[in-house]
Amino acid sequence: MARVLIVGAGLTGSLCAALLKKETARPLHLVVWDKAGDSGGRMTTANSPHNPQSTVDLGAQYITRTPHYAKKHQSFYDELLVHGILKPLTSPIEGMVMKEGDCNFVAPQGVSSIIKHYLKESGADIYFRQCVTQINLRDDKWEVFEEAGSPEQFDIVVLTMPIPEILHLQGDITNLASSEIGPSLVIHTTVPFGVTYLEHSIENVQKLIFQQLETILPGLPRPVATKCQKWRYSQNFVHRSATNLAFTFSGETAEKQITVIREGVLSWEVTSWLTVTKVLTRRVKSIQSLPIRTKFYQPISANKIPHLRKPKK
Repeated sequence: MARVLIVGAGLTGSLCAALLKKETARPLHLVVWDKAGDSGGRMTTANSPHNPQSTVDLGAQYITRTPHYAKKHQSFYDELLVHGILKPLTSPIEGMVMKEGDCNFVAPQGVSSIIKHYLKESGADIYFRQCVTQINLRDDKWEVFEEAGSPEQFDIVVLTMPIPEILHLQGDITNLASSEIGPSLVIHTTVPFGVTYLEHSIENVQKLIFQQLETILPGLPRPVATKCQKWRYSQNFVHRSATNLAFTFSGETAEKQITVIREGVLSWEVTSWLTVTKVLTRRVKSIQSLPIRTKFYQPISANKIPHLRKPKK
């Protein structure tokens, strides 16, 4: 029986474990590790020390189902509604922007109950306070080290923790990126930003883009090469499930090529800026063609930068 380790007990890790149990034909021994003391990740629910029934969601407070996801993932919502894990949000929230067709849900038992449901469905062995530090390849198996205990071997390892944590891992997987070929980072600006700075110099626009990038990805290594491209005229359409930010890690063979994408909506209209940054680093970590889910990337907008906001009339 193949041993599968999933690192991270958040939404991605728990759902990955449940789907592996449900969709895989052959039997698997699933193991989930998380460095925290409980499951949830960025969907954590805290309990009052005086009353366990008193809870507060520290991450996401409600779930929005768009028409696109209702069509694509309705079975997931139906399952959570049937089990009472989700229920429709009926109370108003100040400042909430509702789009046509959107439907919001809350988790009565705390948003982390979604993660706990999927972990239970997976039947995985779950271990907390397991902080992975190193991964090596030994006799066609992955040898995984954590801070406190002895290394364990697995046939498959799935990394679902945030990318900065993956980049700090040590071991043989550092060989997936050579010292001369680092990852490339592509940044798309929004149309309003492009219109505002259409006639500005490339140097000034590039500086503004990098300033905003620092707030999204603090501590990013300095690039060894940068190309800033201005598109004065481009197509006018909206394409769903496009990439609005992508890293490409290239190795010597196709098996060593990994692309990290985020599903979203990318719109080309009048003009936009495109910056491609080449980063020189050895610390690119992943395992073969393992997909990694990201949430914190977003297009750069002029409205996101304080001194670029249009004055109110």
